[in-house]
Amino acid sequence: MTEPAVHLLDVNVTLALLREDHIHNTAAEDWFGTPKLRWALCAFTEAGVLRSLMRPSPDELSMEEATAVLAEMKRHPGYQYQPIGEDWHALTQPFRKRLHGHNQVTDAYLLGLAIREGLVLTTFDKALLHMAGEHKKSVLVLQTG
Repeated sequence: MTEPAVHLLDVNVTLALLREDHIHNTAAEDWFGTPKLRWALCAFTEAGVLRSLMRPSPDELSMEEATAVLAEMKRHPGYQYQPIGEDWHALTQPFRKRLHGHNQVTDAYLLGLAIREGLVLTTFDKALLHMAGEHKKSVLVLQTG
């Protein structure tokens, strides 16, 4: 029997899970409740989540609070940390011809990591399917309603 795929969460999915006021919280929570779900975070996702949680706002968190929230999430069953062992150039090689702008840099890194490591990048961003091209099986776009 084949092990279920490991899902590499992008920043927006992770934030949707952590923030009840996120527009996609319900969709993320419903998916995250999948039995035997295997999921991962990497340094890019962690940094993006911390940056967002600490962004100046009425509900901003301190560094200590934000790291505690992230640490608590990582106690959820099925978690693994995904190290990044390659540079951006190597990871984006399979689909670089479809990259066209600065807003794609982080998404491309995450997609390349998913492809290289046999993970499924889990996102709300449908545009990642185009970026992935023939590697679409490495992307799961969560339905938002």
